[in-house]
Amino acid sequence: MKESIPPILRPERVKPVALRDIASRFELAWFGEQSDVSATGISMNTNDLRHGDVFVAMPGLKTHGANFVAKAIENGAIALITDSAGAQIARDCGLPTLLLENPRSTLGDLAAYVYGNLPGTMPKLFATTGTNGKTSTSYILEAILRQLGQVTGLTSTAERHIAGEVIVSRLTTPESTEMNALIARMKEKGVTSAVLEVSAQALTQLRVDGLHFDVAAFTNLSHDHLDDYGDMETYFQAKLELFSPRRADRAVICLDSPYGLRAAQASAIPFVTISSTSADSADYTVTVKEETPAFTSFELSGPEGTLFSKVPLIGAHMAANAGLAIVMLLQAGFVWDSIASAIHDGIDAYLPGRTERMTGDSGPDVYVDFGHSPDAFLNTLAAVRKVTKGKVLMLFGADGDRDATKRPDMARVAARGCDILVITDHHPRFEDPTSIRKTLVDSAREERPELEIYEVSPPEAAIRKALSLVSEGDAILWAGPGHQDYRDIEGVRTVYSARKEARDALRESGWS
Repeated sequence: MKESIPPILRPERVKPVALRDIASRFELAWFGEQSDVSATGISMNTNDLRHGDVFVAMPGLKTHGANFVAKAIENGAIALITDSAGAQIARDCGLPTLLLENPRSTLGDLAAYVYGNLPGTMPKLFATTGTNGKTSTSYILEAILRQLGQVTGLTSTAERHIAGEVIVSRLTTPESTEMNALIARMKEKGVTSAVLEVSAQALTQLRVDGLHFDVAAFTNLSHDHLDDYGDMETYFQAKLELFSPRRADRAVICLDSPYGLRAAQASAIPFVTISSTSADSADYTVTVKEETPAFTSFELSGPEGTLFSKVPLIGAHMAANAGLAIVMLLQAGFVWDSIASAIHDGIDAYLPGRTERMTGDSGPDVYVDFGHSPDAFLNTLAAVRKVTKGKVLMLFGADGDRDATKRPDMARVAARGCDILVITDHHPRFEDPTSIRKTLVDSAREERPELEIYEVSPPEAAIRKALSLVSEGDAILWAGPGHQDYRDIEGVRTVYSARKEARDALRESGWS
């Protein structure tokens, strides 16, 4: 069964914007005759066009978007914005046309203008970037905002939230046209504070253009996405773009990874720092007080004093994420005493697929997690080990057609941190899954020759094999799939849920 694609979210009502006003605002020349038409939307994707939209036709790697203008008209486009080459391709299309060289560089600002996302009209906007912890920090931040009485919005790898409405995500950060439409929808629904997870790709591909954040945060940086960026320095520089005056007003930077200090030194906007490991050098410090299978409690200390809270998640890294979220609120103008009072009894956060416990009242603890990098494995394995009396079994696979250089490190970290290792498949895409598994198994055996290692495919069989190797008091960490409800096999998104498979396998094994 193929996965159903979540819908593009737009406001229900948009005040029409005259094409003449767009031309004037962005100093665009007309190609051919001028027109009095007005737009109620904007898109670069013909499949997402609606009646009344401006179609932005951009040059691509293989073809020009203007070659699809007929489909754009069929789907409701009332005007065209494109470059000189696109205007020539579409010169006989009959649509009013505005000229814009390098249209991608202005796409976000165009979308913000069309959807009315103008200064003075926006909710408070929070952005979080980093290799790991973006989603967790975003969900925790949104939870605290709700406890403070805010009407909240969120866009993350897992979900979009709009004033209580929950929709599955397409991408971590969608294209700027979709992102601005989403923010406009949030405004329409009364959202007062919105939390955005911002990937490196979102910054380099200009997907958050048209938005300006009240507070931006840096979680950490570790080995990932080198298939896109080539080396760690290029990846780091992509993240740094968020900490510039054109992107955000203020920042909170975590010093728990080596790149944190560099991010602080390079930030072009005012910032404060936070750490759970280097208390002497940070403005705010997080201290873990208790770790249990149900929650992690912590203290946050800073210039305003010390507050106590807990998150319903395992791991010191989750306490660090919570501290980061709290300091982001302080930087946005929320009051320390109000935050301390709101979360004194705990932060009411639910994170889909982030060290999510599948077990009922009995049986080995089975955690499903989205982590897919060496550093994520390191932190999550340590968290599971801390709250497990018996053995820890690690179950994971690796993405196909993605950064292959991190696979040996993933396997080595997994081998060092567990008592039993089961290697399986994840998203093979167009790669040979047997070859991916071999790399993982070989690296794990090289790291720990004495370790009990199994190679099991497909993952449905792997989780059942894993359960046959553990008992009450033990734990299984199934890393990689997390919240996702599909597997990508040769370009087809096949419906699949690791969370459902884990629950089913537990029941089949006689556990609740």
